[in-house]
Amino acid sequence: MAKQERARRTREKVLTAAAEVFAVQGYDSTTLNTVAERIAMTKGALYGHFPSKRSLARALIDESRHTWTSLHAAYDIPGADAAEVLQGVVVGFTDRLRSDVRLRAALRLAVDHPDLAPARCDVLAEMHDALTDLVRRAQRDSGFPDHCPPLVAELLLTVIRGLLTTAERTADNTTPDNSIADRSTANTVAANSTADNSPAPRGGEPLWRLLFTALSADPAPTPALP
Repeated sequence: MAKQERARRTREKVLTAAAEVFAVQGYDSTTLNTVAERIAMTKGALYGHFPSKRSLARALIDESRHTWTSLHAAYDIPGADAAEVLQGVVVGFTDRLRSDVRLRAALRLAVDHPDLAPARCDVLAEMHDALTDLVRRAQRDSGFPDHCPPLVAELLLTVIRGLLTTAERTADNTTPDNSIADRSTANTVAANSTADNSPAPRGGEPLWRLLFTALSADPAPTPALP
């Protein structure tokens, strides 16, 4: 049992180290040597847990699917207003994205290299389908305006990907000599402060409030052709 627990903890360390590199450098620029050196592990020992860089990336993507599924289920409870669920899931996921390097890495991998995840493990496709369904339900049950549901879902995912890029740039601006804890603290302070030093709303809430307010407005009538 103790041996299994040590193996589990080592696997978690490897995944986190790989995520920290993938999130900043991307898949193509990451090497197993870099990951191993980050946690003072030999490359041979790393191979005992993950036989290839591809297997490491797939493990992170698969984990992100479970994160999304759990988050979706936490908001989408029986009797919940579909429009509120839609907004809660999007803001909650974005909040998690800013604080969870493994999720950021997985999403970057899924965006940059769709070939890493087979169709049944495509987290972006799962998110798109779930968001599309929530928009349809919000239109049916909550008076959400009659926008095209797949287009609304794609818009939301596009904004999420934009926020992911912002998070990557923040991480990339840290120096290589900074410790993981130092970078985490710096990113947390940056994410939770504003120009007047007051705490910022979580998950980019002002942006989402603006976007959902715009989406909730009745679509303008199409001008008649002359």
